[in-house]
Amino acid sequence: MRTVETVTLMNGMKMPMVGTGTNTYGKVDNKYDGALNDDFSALESAIKAGYRLIDTAIYYRNEVGVGQTIKDSEIARGEFYLTTKIPETDEYVGSKGLVEQTVLQSLANLQTDYIDLFLIHQPIEDKKTLKRTWEVLESLVDAGKIKSIGVSNFSIRLLEEMKEYTRIQPAVNQIESNPSNWNNELIDYLKDQAILPEAWGPLVKVTEEQRAKLTKIGNKYGKNWGQVLLRYQIQRGVVVIPKSHNKERQLSNLDLFNFNLFTEDIQIIEEL
Repeated sequence: MRTVETVTLMNGMKMPMVGTGTNTYGKVDNKYDGALNDDFSALESAIKAGYRLIDTAIYYRNEVGVGQTIKDSEIARGEFYLTTKIPETDEYVGSKGLVEQTVLQSLANLQTDYIDLFLIHQPIEDKKTLKRTWEVLESLVDAGKIKSIGVSNFSIRLLEEMKEYTRIQPAVNQIESNPSNWNNELIDYLKDQAILPEAWGPLVKVTEEQRAKLTKIGNKYGKNWGQVLLRYQIQRGVVVIPKSHNKERQLSNLDLFNFNLFTEDIQIIEEL
């Protein structure tokens, strides 16, 4: 099993630097919008490979299957780092009661007493709704139901506005970061604020030309292009959650902690 390094959040909690997304697990044809089919063999193999950061969401519709697969692994709950996300729609955040009810349902779905990281999945532009939602999440941290709270796809402007009322600062902002959009300005801001950047889709939107350059770099280290890309993010302090249904690629995407990219290679990657 691969060893995965951790990063310490502002609240002292440790989070693995690499995890797996789950948005197509348990679905027909491995499609995001596919009907649920209860086939979580890809998550089973990811857990066997050594993934412990498991990232799901209410939008994915598969919390129940993710929770059952984790339970069936017979690995202690404390070994896992579970992330889920609340949708931004009124159905879930229309009142304080709905927010709390949603979190409690996620706890039940995942068959756990606590969630390691609970995120707001998409920006909530209405200030009153965002403030109210955040206050409930803070209260659930106080109650021990959630260890850390954060956001996903939030802009600098929204994060600045949140400072007016947050008692607990967002620990994480899960954002897109890949060669088509490194999101450097936002990542620099997050680091300055001690908010951990976490990249979704770190291996998507890579052109053939970019892949060729990454492969050339990888040849120097005995690594493939995907490992180079993930290592680049890790070296700049970004957590990554690649997802694969292929056992070999799952293993490959964890094998990132036995090499360091040289400065000249980092410069090439930054300019992709």
